[in-house]
Amino acid sequence: MYLNSLSNAMYLKKTKKRICRGIGSGLGKTGGRGHKGQKSRSGGKIRNSFEGGQTPLYRRIPKFGFVSKKKKITDEIRLFELNVFPSKKIINLEALRKINLIKKSIKYVKIIKIGCINQPIVISGLFVTKGARLCIELVGGTVKTLKK
Repeated sequence: MYLNSLSNAMYLKKTKKRICRGIGSGLGKTGGRGHKGQKSRSGGKIRNSFEGGQTPLYRRIPKFGFVSKKKKITDEIRLFELNVFPSKKIINLEALRKINLIKKSIKYVKIIKIGCINQPIVISGLFVTKGARLCIELVGGTVKTLKK
C-alpha cells in the first residue's frame, strides 16, 4: 500500500448535477439544452430511426416475406398420434376433431412421419407425406387422400 493508492471515501460519491439552479451551477438558464430547437422543448424527442429528413433505412431497403392466411387453418398430425384410433378406423377431419387432435377452425391436415403406427388404419381426405404413406401401407392400412 502506498500513499498515492489511498483514497478518501468522502470524495468517492460523485455529487449530482443540479440543473437549472442559477448561473453558479454552470447549468443555469437553458439547463444544458442549448438554445431553441426541438430538443430544447419539453417532450421534444426524435425517434431512433430518424435520419434528419432523409428516407430512413427501414423504408429504403426492399421488403420481402409473406405470411399465408392458409397457415391459420392448416395443421400437422404426427403418425404416432394416430395410434389412439382402433384398427381399420376411417380417419378424416371429423374423426380428428372428435378426439381433440385439431381445433374446429382447421380445414386442412397433413400427416407427417414422426414415430410409427401399430395397427392398420384408413385415411381419407387428408394430406399425407411419402414417408407416412409408406408406414401406413406397410402395416396394412390404406390412404385415400388428397395429393400433395
